[in-house]
Amino acid sequence: MTQHPPRNLGLDLVRATEAAALRAGRWMGLGKRNDADQDATEAMFSVLDTLDMEGYIVVGEEGKLGQTTPLQSGQTVGSRHGPAMDVVVDPIDGRNLLAQGKPGAISVAAVAPRGSMWSPTPAVYMEKIVVDRRAAHALVPECMDAPIAWTLALIARVTNRAVRDLIVFVLERRRHTDIIEEIRAAGARVMLRSDGDIAGALMAASVGSGADILLGVGGVSEGVIAACAVKALGGAMLGRLAPQSAAERIAVAEAELDTRRILTCNELISSNEIFFAATGITDGPLLKGVHYEGNAAETESLILRSETHTRRTVHAEHWIDA
Repeated sequence: MTQHPPRNLGLDLVRATEAAALRAGRWMGLGKRNDADQDATEAMFSVLDTLDMEGYIVVGEEGKLGQTTPLQSGQTVGSRHGPAMDVVVDPIDGRNLLAQGKPGAISVAAVAPRGSMWSPTPAVYMEKIVVDRRAAHALVPECMDAPIAWTLALIARVTNRAVRDLIVFVLERRRHTDIIEEIRAAGARVMLRSDGDIAGALMAASVGSGADILLGVGGVSEGVIAACAVKALGGAMLGRLAPQSAAERIAVAEAELDTRRILTCNELISSNEIFFAATGITDGPLLKGVHYEGNAAETESLILRSETHTRRTVHAEHWIDA
């Protein structure tokens, strides 16, 4: 059995995100985000379990969803005939966006050789900063504790722009009130989204996507997935655990996880043999959503391979049950 993932694993992985997106898209605008997530999770699991790998879910979403799922932490997936791989997934990144019929919901999955992904279970939340390849060399750990105006000035300087030209992606959360005020006071512009942490990181790591930097606290599982994409795109990321409740703080302390440690992208995901796939569910700035017509459906997906920094866009037509 080979210890290295085959070069076409990304094309196999995208079948899992397509399956999740095709199921999730039927729930668009129906206001039932949990039902949509369950449906998409089952669809994604059914495909992942057929892939030629010995997969291990590193960070699941049970901590955030408060329930067990087929893709929870520690679950094994794949045919068991193939390389041992770490797996991180999010069947629906942007569940509220999907439920409300808003743009930008995507389905994502990433794999890398076993033992290469950071796994801080039972932590749920973490601080994040993401930039694209133009500013990657300038994003140092000190940025995590520096005033936001200082970090924005640094990013502006190394990309030959003014701070007022920068657009910062921030999740619209009460915990980000001070961050938003600091960004605006520094003169940069804010892109607020109610959901879609991974999509935000993808935008920040992609040159010309409409966002220059991501700041704020989001999910750990989303952070690990984002790190896979950011590394594949040549960008940079910083992360640090940020428990948001007393129960999470106790769980993190009992697990002896360091909430002061600042991790770089290479510490979040140590391997360079990374495959990342994303499929649009609702139309957004990165990918078109699923479009149905009778028994046919169209999807648009993104496949990234870190070793070669290859970025592929896949348009697919599917024959499905009406």
